[in-house]
Amino acid sequence: MARKRNFLNKLIQLIFYTHLTLITILVISLTLRSVLSSKSFHAHNFHPKKWYPLILSPTACAGILGLAWQALATLNPSRTLKATFWLSPLLTCSLGILLVLIGSPGGLALSVIALIFSIFQSLYACWVNHRFEHASRILTVSIASKPPKVKAAVFLSIIVSTLYSSFLISGIGGATAIGTKFDTLFIVLILGSLAWTTQIIKNMIQVTVSHIKYMKFSCNIEVDFQTVVKSAAKYSMGSICLGSIIVPICGVIRGLARGVSLISGDVDEVMFSCASCCTGVGSKIVEYGNRWGFVHVGVYNKGIVQASTDVWELFKRVGIEKLIDRDLTSSFCFLSGVGAGSVCALLGGTWALIIYKNYATEVCIYAFLTGYFTNRVAMAWVQASVSAYYVAYAENPQSQQFDTTIPAYVHELQRSEV
Repeated sequence: MARKRNFLNKLIQLIFYTHLTLITILVISLTLRSVLSSKSFHAHNFHPKKWYPLILSPTACAGILGLAWQALATLNPSRTLKATFWLSPLLTCSLGILLVLIGSPGGLALSVIALIFSIFQSLYACWVNHRFEHASRILTVSIASKPPKVKAAVFLSIIVSTLYSSFLISGIGGATAIGTKFDTLFIVLILGSLAWTTQIIKNMIQVTVSHIKYMKFSCNIEVDFQTVVKSAAKYSMGSICLGSIIVPICGVIRGLARGVSLISGDVDEVMFSCASCCTGVGSKIVEYGNRWGFVHVGVYNKGIVQASTDVWELFKRVGIEKLIDRDLTSSFCFLSGVGAGSVCALLGGTWALIIYKNYATEVCIYAFLTGYFTNRVAMAWVQASVSAYYVAYAENPQSQQFDTTIPAYVHELQRSEV
């Protein structure tokens, strides 16, 4: 079993590095082609001197927002969490209005999605409003002490994400200049690379920081940051690459299942049966791929599937599964990314609307994605700290390292169910 896991991890790792090489060649080729063909007939509607500043400025803004957002979360977790839940819908709604003003067919379709999504965010914020107090307490306790060198690592990860995004954007510009069917495929591949690579950077931070924080919470031991990073890069890289695919997919499926369950309720027998089925699928799939599993990936060098299964069984055994299910850290980090992405899209889209309307919709899309993924990288250490706190508590609930935050909330949930 261990040999199969090692082979799979090495295979995924090889695929990732091969993909990086191929994407680099593709981006360089597309960029050079756009430069050479900028004066040709095929590229007469594309103006590099206008397009690149439009899209690279929001990319730089994404890095600044990422640094600012995680700094605010560190300084005042409670206010930052509440502000994120209320600001994100407003920013998404503003982006939807901007897309309406742009007026392109694609922009109008995206505006509908953005406006509906902003409504759902607002309703969700109202629905979970009573959980803010506990989420704030967990955040405060988890990130109270920032491990040495984590600040530098977070800063470096944001810089790397910003530079990589800028590099990929140059390739997208090259594909946009010509605009053939193959170029559309190239853009999709480049955006896929952006998503996977930034997920890997985020989860690398998640594995290393959660390892350090876990040792602090469970044993009160300070672990050397460089040693943990080297260990993760050497032994866990394959699991991180695989987890960067599995965990988001499982998260999306679970989110859709919970959404169907909430919408359908018990309206009729057919819908109720469908909702029950979706809830069962969502509850089962989270066992095989969840963010808490990254703690065991780093600490025990497990594969992501085994780690996720073990951690979820641990939560069930201790009786905090429902508490974990109600945790708002993931939603907080997700909405932080949505908010940052919306700000970047508003910046690039408004500028494009004024000087280069033909590409305003594309600029909004690319700016949003770079803002979203960069912010998720920036907030990874916060999510890692909370994950480590829960896992360390589940392994030893009687430890003197923990206060009454979790037991008090579990008692509150049990009382509300009576």
